[in-house]
Amino acid sequence: MSTVQSLQIVPAVGASALTPEQKRFNNLLRQIEQARRTLAAWRDNIPRYLQAHTKAIVPLLQTLSARRRDFAFALDRALHEPGWTKNERATLRELICDFAAEILEGQDEDNEDADVKALFDKHAEVDFDTEQQESRKAMKGMVEAMTGLDLGDDDIASEEDLFKRMQEEMARHAGDAERSPDVPRRNRRKGAAQQRRETEAQQAMQSLREVFRKLASALHPDRETDPVERAAKTALMQKVNQAYAANDLLTLLELQLEIEQVDAGHIASAGAQRLKHYNKVLAEQLGELKAEIAREETRFQLDYAVGIGWSVSPTKLGALVDQNVKQLRGELAMLEKDMRTLADKATAKRWLKRVRQQRRDADIDDFFF
Repeated sequence: MSTVQSLQIVPAVGASALTPEQKRFNNLLRQIEQARRTLAAWRDNIPRYLQAHTKAIVPLLQTLSARRRDFAFALDRALHEPGWTKNERATLRELICDFAAEILEGQDEDNEDADVKALFDKHAEVDFDTEQQESRKAMKGMVEAMTGLDLGDDDIASEEDLFKRMQEEMARHAGDAERSPDVPRRNRRKGAAQQRRETEAQQAMQSLREVFRKLASALHPDRETDPVERAAKTALMQKVNQAYAANDLLTLLELQLEIEQVDAGHIASAGAQRLKHYNKVLAEQLGELKAEIAREETRFQLDYAVGIGWSVSPTKLGALVDQNVKQLRGELAMLEKDMRTLADKATAKRWLKRVRQQRRDADIDDFFF
């Protein structure tokens, strides 16, 4: 039985059911235990994914990037051949720019492939750097229109720069609004509901401090004469300090259980107000765990460009590797097939016709959705 299960409140003898606060306490313990397992799974499995990614996916990505580069220059050479219609030449140029842009966007500015950039600039209406700057400018205008913020007249160096400016401007507006003399004084005063919430928060933290003090009193290593016991208490006290610093009530209760300061009976006999304070701290702890899980998931998705926009299970990262390998091999096979089409003009013309139709269909979808 886990320590969390040991802390679960059960109905007292003769009691028909648990109180709402007791039920909430049990439910919060279960959710925190599950959140802990999920967070641990992320931290355990991401290094394994990195190893598999490095071994299986990185070589495929490198091969695919190299073949895209070959294909872009092959399209450029084909474009100089006679026999293409005006529409076919336009499609060839669009494909060259698409492949070149995809390659460049995956590279650092300091390590850009100069030949690929020159190829893009040769066939695009505007050069690559200008297009990137115009794209960031358009994004800046959209953000300003949606938020009402003024992000300044300076050029946006990157998406990270845009995000940083947005955060700074939002923080400045929030500060100005709080200090503004136009804000009625009654709106700046704390309402009764806010005061009540702050009082409850203070009482909840007081309950947390009381648990900490009981543990500190029992585990203080300076009061132990036996060296072995002193070392054991020192280790436990370090855990207590870490849990208290993190407002981790559940770990403090588990440590109390470990040294037999508390059991489920003690929790069950706690007054409704004390249990309410415990539940407030536990709910905040659960919220922090969920936020940390979300950060781990988002960081993983951005670092490896997988699963963006949908939930990823940390226990199924191995399946993601297999899925990505299959997808990349499929893209590589399709690219090799497309490259072979250039060897025969009639086949290449049919292929370009399909590409133009796919692009028209995509434009229609973008228009309606």
